[in-house]
Amino acid sequence: MTDDGAVVVVEHASKSYVEPPVFVLEEVSLSIRRGEFFCIVGPSGCGKSTLIKLIAGIERPTSGTVARPERLAMVFQSYALLPWFTVRENIAFAARMAGFKPRKIREVTDHYLQLVELENFAERYPRELSGGQRQRVGIARALAVEPEVLLMDEPFSALDPVMTDDLHQDLLAIWAETKTTIVMVSHNFQEAIFLSDRIAVIRDGRLKEIIAITLPRPRSEDEAPFAAEIHRLRGLLEDRGPDAPMRGRAPG
Repeated sequence: MTDDGAVVVVEHASKSYVEPPVFVLEEVSLSIRRGEFFCIVGPSGCGKSTLIKLIAGIERPTSGTVARPERLAMVFQSYALLPWFTVRENIAFAARMAGFKPRKIREVTDHYLQLVELENFAERYPRELSGGQRQRVGIARALAVEPEVLLMDEPFSALDPVMTDDLHQDLLAIWAETKTTIVMVSHNFQEAIFLSDRIAVIRDGRLKEIIAITLPRPRSEDEAPFAAEIHRLRGLLEDRGPDAPMRGRAPG
């Protein structure tokens, strides 16, 4: 696979954990373009979180290759904040671990505190924040290392719908400002269609298809084209043709 605009390239990547091998992922190939918002969707246990861990370098493929830039950062569903550090200290810690000098650490910490609108919470500890605020800290901490690729593993699945909607808008604004490539795992069809440029559909450890979402931004779930995209995505996961009748909402 060759793509001159790609920042991540996965070629024939498989992952198995036991002998004889039971494959979690099998022969997955894809490329992710610089600056795009790329989502990975599929049912629970399909291998989508394993794929993002391969991209992150947390896991190694059993076979195949993953080419990635040196500087990546990851946002976790569980926030993974250091509870003994304040908001400011959590963000600064990431910048320090990236090898930035003290002046640069202060600059990026202040910048991303402002970007996620947490300047007034900078001296609070994670236990003093709401779930949405903790995830904002997680995003700011990840961005503080100035990654080429920001990886997100179901970052909003533990939050309520109103908070999730707010964070979707914030994430799109951050993406527009930073131009960072974002790769996000989601089990939520609406979320993936609302946010992404392209969606990789994973089922039973295999890449089913990559679809482009060409709806103009800002997007609305209430519009007919949005519903049509949900129908298309659901059809890929349920092996239904594009002309099959539409049914209900996608799984959240």
